[in-house]
Amino acid sequence: MSMKKAVIAANRFGLGARPGDLERAARNPEAWLLDQLSGPSRLPAEIRALPDSASVLVEVRDVRRNQRQMKKDGDDPAPDIVEKYGRVMRRHYLDQTAARYRTAARSDTPFHERLVHFWSNHFAVSADKQPMPAIAGLYENEAIRPNVSGKFADLLLAVEKHPAMIVYLDNQRSIGPNSTLGKRANRRRKDQQFGLNENLAREILELHTLGVDGGYTQQDVTTFAQVITGWSIGGANDRGRFADGDPGRFEFRDIIHEPGARTVLGRKYAQSGVGQGEAVLRDLAVHPSTARFLCSKLARHFVSDEPPAILIDTLTESYLRSGGDLAAVYETLLGDDEAWSTTRAKYKTPHDFVISTLRAFDHVPERPQFIVGALDLMGQTPYRPGSPAGWPDTAQQWGGADALYKRIEWSNTVARVVGSRVNPVQLGDAVLGSSFNPKTRKAVSRAESLTQGITLFLASPDFQRR
Repeated sequence: MSMKKAVIAANRFGLGARPGDLERAARNPEAWLLDQLSGPSRLPAEIRALPDSASVLVEVRDVRRNQRQMKKDGDDPAPDIVEKYGRVMRRHYLDQTAARYRTAARSDTPFHERLVHFWSNHFAVSADKQPMPAIAGLYENEAIRPNVSGKFADLLLAVEKHPAMIVYLDNQRSIGPNSTLGKRANRRRKDQQFGLNENLAREILELHTLGVDGGYTQQDVTTFAQVITGWSIGGANDRGRFADGDPGRFEFRDIIHEPGARTVLGRKYAQSGVGQGEAVLRDLAVHPSTARFLCSKLARHFVSDEPPAILIDTLTESYLRSGGDLAAVYETLLGDDEAWSTTRAKYKTPHDFVISTLRAFDHVPERPQFIVGALDLMGQTPYRPGSPAGWPDTAQQWGGADALYKRIEWSNTVARVVGSRVNPVQLGDAVLGSSFNPKTRKAVSRAESLTQGITLFLASPDFQRR
């Protein structure tokens, strides 16, 4: 039984077993996972080496200023300036992607890493929008990574105040009509009213906390959007407007904040300034609808596409009892029999498939383009979910003949790279243990070559599921 649980611990709660992981986990699978909740005592070297998002945003701003200055002078931007902007974006994007996947492939705390990826997807931003390619990975490291095992309220506040989330959902452009600047601007330009941008408020309520059926109204969205006017970043507009504050960092701008008390979800908030928005977020974090929405997603991610209602109830009770303490919810999840009832209950996303393959071979490619290319081929390009809803998390969205063909194609590529250096049967025993189906094992052992055997192993249902 301990080996069966070790397989689940390493492959479903973790990121896929490396050779030796099953033996380490088998001693006490629950304890092996719980010990990881505090995360690494120090940030992984690859992540420590990255610059912070503020300095990257300043770099990007300066390049764009050069482009705009040339247009202002009546010239088209020089080709080298345009090319430089693309190089800056590509360099930061690849550096952050490499750091993410190298960390995942090497991590001795894969449960902690999976939680980082889970919450990053829950609070999704997309590199499809500029300047997000340069900071999407930094957002994950700065807002998500330090908070995955604390209070959900702290995670929520860190996310909503991060420059990446503010810029992604355009909250720096949200101006209270009755704010100091709003009234002044509207008097001067009566034909162009300054006003609210509801993007961030709506996504917080619909995707980050209560859920689409969480009991809020359109009026709550509008009022909450008023509450968080002024949540911006220093130097948010590089044309000189609103350029106060520490460039690239969170900045509350009272001059564009809609003044006055506000009522959200039936509760009145009389706080002024940034404290008003913080108070609403802290209440949202412990709302019963938030608890059920988050616990449903956790159960779906870690147990099955259609998790038992009783498990969701148990997790929700733990969440509310602990005041939104995420570590307490994870401990409740790991202590529930439903979490360990079946192996291979979840179909791997391309993200999971690539990481688990790297871990199985205990290998990290030198060129991050190899990882980006693989995930792009299979439809899950890093940091590009395409919408604030993030990537889907069930087999229905990732199955299909074409998707499977692409996985087989990449498996064959990996097999050719590895060549005859790895015995696929021994590999299967090492990373799947007792879940390595005897029929699969026989088929792999009878392959015409080790390369073909590796392809069969990676494309097998045994390895495609976690």
